[in-house]
This record gives sequence, C-alpha cells and structure tokens, in this order.
Amino acid sequence: MKKVKRSVVSWALAFLLVFGLLPGGITAAAANGEPGPGDIVILYTNDVHCAVDQVMSEGVVTNIGYAGVAAYKKEMEERVGKSYVTLADAGDAVQGDAIGTLSQGQYLVSIMNQVGYDIFVPGNHEFDYGMDRMQELMKNFDAKVISSNFTDLNAKKLVYEPYTIVTYGQGEDTTKIAYVGITTPESFTKSTPAYFQDNKGNFIYGFKEGGNGQELYDAVQNAVDAAEAQGADYVIAIGHLGIDSQSSPWRSTDVIENTTGIDAFIDGHSHSTMESQIVENADDERVILTQTGTKLASLGQLVIKADGSITTKLVTGYDKQNSATTNFIKDIENDFEDDLAQKVGKTEVALMVNDPATDKRMVRNRETNLGDLCADAYRYVLGNGKTGTQSGPADIAFVNGGGVRASIDAGDITFGEVITVHPFNNVGCVVEATGQEILDALEMAARVAPDENGGFLQVSGLAYTIDTSVTSTVVVDDKKNFVKVGGERRVKDVKVGTEAIDPNKTYTLASHNYMLLDGGDGINMFRDNKIVVQPVLLDNQILISYIQDHLKGTVGEAYSNPYGQGRIQVKADTSFADAVNHWAVKSIDFVTERGLFSGTSANKFSPNAAMTRGMLVTVLHRLEGTPQGATQTFADVQADKYYASAVSWAAENNIVTGMGNGFLPENNISREQLAVILYRYAAPEQTTGSLDNYPDKAAVSAWATDAMRWAVSSGLISGDNKGNLNPVGSATRAEVATMLERFVTNTAN
Repeated sequence: MKKVKRSVVSWALAFLLVFGLLPGGITAAAANGEPGPGDIVILYTNDVHCAVDQVMSEGVVTNIGYAGVAAYKKEMEERVGKSYVTLADAGDAVQGDAIGTLSQGQYLVSIMNQVGYDIFVPGNHEFDYGMDRMQELMKNFDAKVISSNFTDLNAKKLVYEPYTIVTYGQGEDTTKIAYVGITTPESFTKSTPAYFQDNKGNFIYGFKEGGNGQELYDAVQNAVDAAEAQGADYVIAIGHLGIDSQSSPWRSTDVIENTTGIDAFIDGHSHSTMESQIVENADDERVILTQTGTKLASLGQLVIKADGSITTKLVTGYDKQNSATTNFIKDIENDFEDDLAQKVGKTEVALMVNDPATDKRMVRNRETNLGDLCADAYRYVLGNGKTGTQSGPADIAFVNGGGVRASIDAGDITFGEVITVHPFNNVGCVVEATGQEILDALEMAARVAPDENGGFLQVSGLAYTIDTSVTSTVVVDDKKNFVKVGGERRVKDVKVGTEAIDPNKTYTLASHNYMLLDGGDGINMFRDNKIVVQPVLLDNQILISYIQDHLKGTVGEAYSNPYGQGRIQVKADTSFADAVNHWAVKSIDFVTERGLFSGTSANKFSPNAAMTRGMLVTVLHRLEGTPQGATQTFADVQADKYYASAVSWAAENNIVTGMGNGFLPENNISREQLAVILYRYAAPEQTTGSLDNYPDKAAVSAWATDAMRWAVSSGLISGDNKGNLNPVGSATRAEVATMLERFVTNTAN
C-alpha cells in the first residue's frame, strides 16, 4: 500500500471550503470532484504527431492544439498552485506532418519547451530522423527525458534515467511521485531498424525486448522498486506501449499484469482513447490505465486528491488558447507556409485513409484508394530498372499502410498535403525479388488482419486475398522480424497482373529504403537482394511526380472508390455460425466489421430475423458517429433502452416522425418504411426512378412512393425472386445489411 501523506492538505482544504476563502470558482470545482488547492494535477499527452494547431469543426474543438494545452496548464496552476502541476508526454511528438519533417523534429521540441513540458518519454517515431538526430533532439528538450528500457548495448547501460521523482508540497506535508518511462521495443520495426545497428548490421541499441516480455517487465519492476526505495509515495508509469494485439507481449496491459507497485499508467502508441481503464497487476491490485488518443483530440488529466485517491479524465472541446504559444507557433509556421501552400496537382475525388462510413482508419488493414495511388506512384515513377526507369513500370510495388498518414480532400493538392501523407522522407528504390519472398512479405504483413498493422501492404501490379479464418503461422524473432511461415498461409490467390504468382520467378519490386533495404515492419526478406534502381527520390516527390507526369496533374475517376480497385480482398473470420454460407455474408461482414451491426448473440447474426424499427435507427445512429445530446422522443421509447438516444437523434433530425401513438420501436420494419427512413437520412436533392417494372407497384403506399423510387434507382432495393418489391413485407437483418452496404458504398463514391 502507498503512504498517504495528504492529511494536512485535506484539513487545510476543508478549512478553506468552510470559511469560503478559496478564489472564485474553486469552491464549486472542488466540491464537484475537480482539482482544488493542494491537489496534484498531472496533465498528459501522447501521439500528437505534429498536430500543433487548434482545429475546429462545426464550431466544436476537435484538436485542442499546443496553445490549448498551455492555456489549460496555466488554468490548473492557478487552481491548485503552480508547484502542484506536472505536464508529461508519452511519445511520438516530433513526426507526422510538415512542421516535423522540415525541421527534423526541432520545431516540435521548441514548441513543447514553450508550452512547458516537464517529462518526456521517447516513442518509436522519435527515432525516425536517425539515432544521432534523436539524441540531439532529446538534449534540446527542457523536459526530463526518461526510459527504463532503452539501452546502449555497447556501454551496457540505459541511455536515459529510468525514472524521475518529483516532490510536491512543502515542509512535512510533501508527496513524492516517481515517473517511470517505458519505450516500446516495437521501435526496432516501427522506426528504421538500421538506426539501431552498427555498419555491420549488429544491434548496438536495445529495449529489453527478450524473454517473451520478461526482460521488459524486469526492467520496469527494477525502476519501480528503486523509486520506492528512494521514498516515492506513488509511481506513475509513462509508457509508449499501447494495447494493440500485435504489440504483445510489450503492451501496457502486459506490463501492468506482470509487475507490482504502479499506481497509474499513462500510455501511448496505439492511439487509443481510454479515460480510465482498470487493469489488475501481479498482486491483483487495481491499476488505472489511460491514453488520450492522438493529435490532441483530448488532454489527459490525472488528479491525486488530498485524501490520496487517484482519478483520471480526458479533457475534450477545450477552446481557450494561450496567446504567447499561439504566436510562437505562428512565427514558426510563417517560415514555410508559402512552400507548403504550393499547388502540385488536383484530385477530383477524396483520397482516403479512413473509412468514409465510420471514420475509422482502414489503410492499415484493408485497401484504400490513397493506398492504391501511393503504390502506383512507386511502381510507375521508379520503373523496372532493366534498361532505365522510363522503360516500363516495375512488376509490383508495395507501400506500408503506416507510411500513408493522412487523407486528401477533393480539390487542389498542395505540397504540404503530400508531406502529410508521406512525412518520413523515405527514399524510393527497386529490387529484384522472388515470388516466394513476395509471398512471405504478404504473409508477414497480413498476420494480424483484420486488426491494424502499420506494415499492412497496399499494392500495385498485384492482387491478393487474406483469409482471416486461418490463424497466422508467421514466426518472428524477439525483435518481431520475420523468420518463417510455420504452417498454413492466410494470404491466398496472389496474382501478378492476371497470372498466378510464381514462387520461383524473379520480379522487380518497387518500394522504399525503409522496407526493402532496412527491413522495416519486420519485413526483412529483401535486405540482401539485388538493387536495380538505387535510392534516389523521396517518397513525397515520387507521389508528386506520379500525379504531375503520369496522371497529367489530376487524380480522376480511376481512384474514385475509397475502398480501392479490388486489389486486396479480406475474407472475414465471421464468428456468426449462421451467416457463414448465407447469401448476404459479404454484406454482413461489411456492417459488422464497421461496428454498424452486432450479433444477436456471441455466435449468431440471425440474418433471416426481422429488423425492428429501433434496431434500424440504432444502426443509422452508429453510421452517423453516435451523436449525443438530442432530447426529442416518443412516449413509448423508454430512456434505458439501447435505441433511446438513437431515436431522439433521428426524431430531432426529422428522419423519423413516429406512427400512431408513438414510435413503435419493437415493431418489425417494413421494406417501404426502411426505404423512407433511409431516404430522409440521405436527403437526396431530387427523386428519380420508376416502379413501373414491378408487378406489385400498386402495393406501395403513397407516402412511400418517392422513397421507393429513390431506393430502386439507387440500387438499394431490387425485386424478389418473383420480381416483386414486397413493400409491406418485413425487412430481414440480412436485407438491411445488404441495403446498408450498398448505401454506404454509393455514398462514398
């Protein structure tokens, strides 16, 4: 148990509350559980990735920005006392956009110094500019840099101190908090592996990665024990580890479960949004795990109250800005904004990293049109190298999903947008590779699908299928580099052009130095291959050249489908036994993978069951992003029902109007009711189409005619096996899944 040395503060706070001596606003805040005088406030960020500016969307702050962090920090200092506030970052700050790329990270260090960060833990992307530059940047930080596992193997010692202790309070009423830093061992493969090696390929840096996680757990435990021996009352771990399955056994959850003494864990790396998740440690004690997501969508706040309790929350929508920090950032941006604004082409279609249906990132687990474009750029711009780069395209091109960072909206394409897509300054090259090596690379890249993987391969000149019902048999070493495929393969039907890939044939393969020469993402099978086009062009220049020279300046219709051109098929590992051989299995996979539908039980989808009105509105509410705050409702919609907030949202937006005495949420929805609700949700500018080809057109209700005409003309509804619309028949869950897939795909196009 931790020592609780807050009694004096607690008594003093009670005195001030009773006699009303607190500054304005603080009494109410303290009474509501917000921090008050003498409480310790730890603010934290992670995975900012150069998102330095405040961003507003429809009047709501979606990125607090560093000036917002500075303003909130000052607000907390005024509330609890300056010496009671600490600001920490859990890594991946210096890379991700032009402001990082153009300065090799220094602009970000300068901005974070301006904001007033106290503690920093390196993430994997802090290494992206090379080891020498990384260590130079860390020296330039005013913040204390800590890591309990980043090791200089030659010197046989840690590169940075494993922890730092901060003392809060004065005199006898002091509290010591130890902050233990942890850097992901995935840095080996999620930065450039060569940066951790000498010129002979020997690793000279490490992350305590061995022993199936045990070396890391021991390193953290040693730091925790040493900090407690030094008098720490609390231990806060700050780790760049994440919770993704592919990060096992080095996840934050793994570390907590295999150690003792950590009171709270501030995490990063997986871009997860976790306000306060509870994980039990090796002694079955409860540990708070928290993470802010990415790009300052939220600011974390951990409070240790006067009674010793620990709480965490995520601050979102905060709109205040510190003017000094705003001006500091603007002065930096003014130095290069003209260059970034330069037009390099245009696109007639939105080029996507995220799924337009759910806004969830998909470039790391499925094909996207931007992934296709980037892979095509490597294949066509670099060429096949046989008689010069203009002789013809390479046979195949790969680009890792983690190297395609941001979407591009339809319209002009600027230099700054291209750098945001490709911020790493990787250098394009072409090697000769056997079909077997290409098959192994695809298998390595698809080993965790449909989960995300930065090494997931977007492709050109090649098509393949991932069968996720096959458990991956890829074997990796203790640094997660590819070793072999030990059994059945999940990547199937691989074709180069129109021909099945030949494992014994040699192909020209275009990509970049990170993957082909340095073994990035653990894809190490090409490192010793013959180079036929030497590294020359930067990744962002390759993309610009493809748009300007090969597409004549315009990205057009060929890239219009956000889900790509059909190069990658993901065969879902559906857990629904009753849907595996169903005619609508593809649509069922589509809606369940995107979180729009869930099963009726753990292993049943019930595709032939009728869809209720409440279910349908809930699905559309999820498609919209589950907006909250609507209050309009119906008498028969109980507040504790799963569909309550969805019905309120739909009613407030005139998507539903009710029937008879209420909404009738438990009633089955008819096919024409379904069409009407979708019609109102889509709000098309005009209604086209005809029902004349359907024998039962007269059965369509007058109030549903326009909606049914729209649904038919849009391809959402077709006739049954007798050619009838069956407008008053109940819509099944499979039919709704099919209509929804068509609707989402049509809208995205």
